[in-house]
Amino acid sequence: MPEPVRAVSGYVAAYFGYRETVRLRSLLTIAELGFELLCGAENQDRFVRWVITTDLLDPGRYLSGGELVLTGLHWRHGAADSEAFVSALAGAGVAGVVAGQARYGGVPQDVVEACRRHRMPLFTVPVNVSFSVVTEHINRGFAIGRAADLSAALHRNRELVADGGLGSVLALLERDFGLRCWVMTSTGRLVAGSGTPPAAALDTFLRARNLPVVLRDAVPYTVFAVDGPRFARAADWLLIFEGDRAEWPEERRAIVADLAAVVSLERARPDDERRVEVRLARELVEQIAGGARGSETAVRLDLTGLGTADSYLAVAATIDLDALRPRELRGLLREILHGTPCAVGSVDSEAIALLPADADPVGNIRRTVATLTPGLHGSRLAVGVSAAVEQADLRIAVEQARVACRSAVTGPNSVVAHEDLTARTLLLASVPDDVRLLFQVRLLHPLRAYDRLNRTDLVHTLEKFLEVSGAWTRCAELLHIHVGTLRNRIQRIEELTGRDLSRLEDRANFVLALALR
Repeated sequence: MPEPVRAVSGYVAAYFGYRETVRLRSLLTIAELGFELLCGAENQDRFVRWVITTDLLDPGRYLSGGELVLTGLHWRHGAADSEAFVSALAGAGVAGVVAGQARYGGVPQDVVEACRRHRMPLFTVPVNVSFSVVTEHINRGFAIGRAADLSAALHRNRELVADGGLGSVLALLERDFGLRCWVMTSTGRLVAGSGTPPAAALDTFLRARNLPVVLRDAVPYTVFAVDGPRFARAADWLLIFEGDRAEWPEERRAIVADLAAVVSLERARPDDERRVEVRLARELVEQIAGGARGSETAVRLDLTGLGTADSYLAVAATIDLDALRPRELRGLLREILHGTPCAVGSVDSEAIALLPADADPVGNIRRTVATLTPGLHGSRLAVGVSAAVEQADLRIAVEQARVACRSAVTGPNSVVAHEDLTARTLLLASVPDDVRLLFQVRLLHPLRAYDRLNRTDLVHTLEKFLEVSGAWTRCAELLHIHVGTLRNRIQRIEELTGRDLSRLEDRANFVLALALR
């Protein structure tokens, strides 16, 4: 390949960072140049690999196929020359020709006829447009054309995705644009993309205040949210692109926006296709929580594909209501359990999943929740897991999971399995909110009010006194106060609450009140 041709080809690749080809019809999108197609409309879909400018009568030895040839027609001295020139181009597999008008005040008819005979698409541009401007704009037109071609393909995403999933779309991007990309869920699951995405991308996505954000590594990467403000960060998917978006031309940015729309639609597609199954799953969970059992439950289990399991688990999840909408919470629970068949519904503010007990999901749930935590931005995702039960005891499993979930809300661990619960914890977690409030009002509120008003520490004193089972000397040592001071504090607690801390029953009530905080 001669150096001028190699330079033009390299310029296109280096400037735009794109590889592969564009279609001839893309030239007609460069409105500033006024391209006109003189013949060969039937072959406008030919691909162009690079641009070459030549005025040799027989440039065949410098051509390898797929070129767009720009010519000022200086080789032409008669109709025979036109035939020789176009024949050489056709024999080399050239994609098309752009002929200038300056030499002859137009394109000679014999050139048009030669192109028509050889089915060679022939374009021209106005006489006031120089070839240097043509070359510059064609190169830019390559990028625009590629963007137009890909945008059209992305708008046909249903067909693309149906044929090969998102992987086929990402392969198209990498092949035609050199634009490497990955799609991931907020839990770290790789949805599509070849190779391994950058290790820091997920944590960057979850922690970033605003997106997109550029991840600085040996190679820069740009991280986008698929749905952005429409979804909470922990419930969204992410797109990772190789390269710094600040250096991208507008065409590439448009492609990224189109791809995000495609991924968003593909993400929603399973729910759309399984709409009936999703509704049945929600109804199943609601019915079991409401006490349904027997044949009605068995039928719905069969309809959701869970009817053949020997035993079942229930998983309950909840989060601050402002952090995730109910639909997002259900979707996040499905993602946490990805790979396990499950039926997911809602009971009050909790998402509930029913799944076969043929695997222990607790370890995976703990790892996934730990991964998600930075994306919760201060909110707490609490998850409870039941013991394995038979089909007849599904309601017990749901209640066990909900109790474990409530324990996770107030306890040190975000994920609590049934076996982690003590009998005391099980009892306390099942106490209704109104009973909890009653204990607070009767026993702790007077002490808190006194502490706020007098800057004392009666609640903490009570807690330590009960921890050492009323041992005066030991409690005074723990609090670093005199025993007489401790006695005065306990007396004030008894006066404010009307209780006697020497009585076992009153001590037990205080222990419960503190545990129910």
